[in-house]
Amino acid sequence: MNESNFPTENAAGSIKEPYVHKSPKISVSSTFFLVLVSVIIAILLTFCATLLLAKDMLGISEKTTMGKIVNKLMAIEQALDDEYVKEIDEKKLIDSVLKGYMYGIGDNYADYYTKEEYASMMTDLSGKGVGIGVSVIYNSEYASIEVVSVFPNSPAFEAGVQAGDLIAYLYIQGESVSVAELGYEKALDNMLGEAGTSAEFTVFRGPGYEEIVEFSIIRAEYTEATVMSHKYSLDETIGIIKITSFDNNTPDQFSAALNSLTSEGIRGIILDVRYNPGGELYSVCKTLDMLLPEGPVIRTVDKKGKEEIVYVSDENETNIPMVVLVNEGTASAGELFTAALRDYEKASIVGTVTYGKGSMQTTSPFKDGTGFKFTTRYYCPPFSDNYDGVGIVPDVVVELSEELKNVNIYKIEDSEDNQITAAYNELLNNLN
Repeated sequence: MNESNFPTENAAGSIKEPYVHKSPKISVSSTFFLVLVSVIIAILLTFCATLLLAKDMLGISEKTTMGKIVNKLMAIEQALDDEYVKEIDEKKLIDSVLKGYMYGIGDNYADYYTKEEYASMMTDLSGKGVGIGVSVIYNSEYASIEVVSVFPNSPAFEAGVQAGDLIAYLYIQGESVSVAELGYEKALDNMLGEAGTSAEFTVFRGPGYEEIVEFSIIRAEYTEATVMSHKYSLDETIGIIKITSFDNNTPDQFSAALNSLTSEGIRGIILDVRYNPGGELYSVCKTLDMLLPEGPVIRTVDKKGKEEIVYVSDENETNIPMVVLVNEGTASAGELFTAALRDYEKASIVGTVTYGKGSMQTTSPFKDGTGFKFTTRYYCPPFSDNYDGVGIVPDVVVELSEELKNVNIYKIEDSEDNQITAAYNELLNNLN
């Protein structure tokens, strides 16, 4: 085998010389030994020939990338089989090799997923989760888990958990342990669990967090809330719809929020997609379809430069002044959402330059539940240029105030948020 013809060594470390039998007589045992050796050699030769034949049939020559990889892996495997002193975790080895291969192709968005990782990713895109159904952040002042929102019809919602509650203690195997003692990440891990199991914890709530409430909640499947809406606190004729990501449930949630606000007679909408990392392409197209007139929503370009329109909106549109609020955390489908509204002159853009991800990844599963992902196309807005690696420059560039940059976005009030204020002022300009 190439690169694996290593000499064997004796205990002293010198190369063994072959032993020569000088007797002219051959015993029965020697004959048997020679026959056995011949059989082994024949098997090895057959194996090598089969391997070479398989390589040829699969088009794997030594000149191809795969041929070069296979040759070196065979040499490494032979050396390990001969001399490696530790046990090898085969699953971990295979996963690591495949992850390394996807990393090595130079695609920032390519990856190989283990069975567990692939299942988790599919669950995220489905918009379903298992647990108690809350969105949380770390409250450093009280060293606690702060509940930002409670998903509708979730176990936490049914049990009476409220936004603003501080989860200060968890019950682990019957004993109360503080979040401060556990640490935020470990506390979150203990909040997670399988459907049917119980999450037990203590929250502080109310002014001064003087009220103490104990919870024991059975974990179950819930639908994640990716859309939140309310009326602007300083002008209730303006609606604010925040989209945190685009999953399978986002279009329905967005439709409900839009219908609720418009039915109450609002005269303009701020669409907040700050820190929206994107998500499922069909989801953002369906969401845009509610806002745009008839026409293309997304164009894709493959490696050969072939362009294709993959989604067209119908004639139904939303005729109300809109502003899209973005920042450096707005990426992928969040950027497509922004650019499409600008292309149709349905909204102006306020905030900071977006992330700059205008490429599409294809995810493929293996039969064993693992999978891989890599970039297959660039996607473009309806009429304007692709923004991959560049981002989208807002019509009105406004940085978040310095005093707010270390505050979680979910804890900033409308009246404090200078980017919301800028979006509101831009909306007023469009209304006049």
